[in-house]
Amino acid sequence: MSGLLRSELLTTFRRWRTIALLGVLAAIPVLVGIAVKIETGDGGSGGGGDGGGPAFISQITNNGLFLVFTSLAATLPFFLPMTVGVVAGDSVAGEANAGTLRYLLVAPAGRTRLLLVKYASTMVFCLAATLVVAVFALATGAVLFPLGEVTLLSGSTVPLSEGLVRAFAIAVAVALSLTGLAALGLFVSTLTNSGIAAMAATVGLLLMVQIVDTIPQLHAVQPYLFPHYWLSFADLLRDPVYWDELVRNLGLQALYTAVFGSAAWARFTGRDITA
Repeated sequence: MSGLLRSELLTTFRRWRTIALLGVLAAIPVLVGIAVKIETGDGGSGGGGDGGGPAFISQITNNGLFLVFTSLAATLPFFLPMTVGVVAGDSVAGEANAGTLRYLLVAPAGRTRLLLVKYASTMVFCLAATLVVAVFALATGAVLFPLGEVTLLSGSTVPLSEGLVRAFAIAVAVALSLTGLAALGLFVSTLTNSGIAAMAATVGLLLMVQIVDTIPQLHAVQPYLFPHYWLSFADLLRDPVYWDELVRNLGLQALYTAVFGSAAWARFTGRDITA
């Protein structure tokens, strides 16, 4: 199991497509930081708001650590889930398209174990992609802006060390927020032998669900959509932490993982492998 997972991780992270996706994610916080630096250098305020989502921009000039929170908030609605959708959608369908799926199953891995390895590899990518955004944002923030005590959304101040711990906790929370989408992409990947079709379908479903989540008339179903509580990570910047929406988010991701993971297993274990 460990050898199969190690081989899958090496294959995933050696692909030029994966490297390019991570490169795009790394560039976003750098561009945001430079844009804020240019704006504030001209006497601008750098943004503003009530402290939620992109309004973290208003705090970047005072503390570069807030570039981490801003970058995660900026990439979470589309860029981060898109990269996860591409990797998850290609996980099984890409092997079938390349003609290697049959040969993987010839080895004593078994379909269930192979599916678990594919999902575990996607989960590692979720964490890696999130940490790439966070690390590049922290490095850019440290270079362009001062670092110091962190003023939380509740108004209290904590040392930089605690701020860094909260930043890491937020990165982990964001990665866990993508587990439901990863399971959905894995299920879609078991439905076709075309990696491109699986990736396009996963990203298309992501966009459709996010559009539904913004329509006021559909508010009754929105709490059951996997992206609905994605920005709840901001509650980790309160003292005390507001756990309600964070717990709802993790519970919802677990539900989507169970449903679509089971569907992927049922489809994959009963499927005729011809490629």
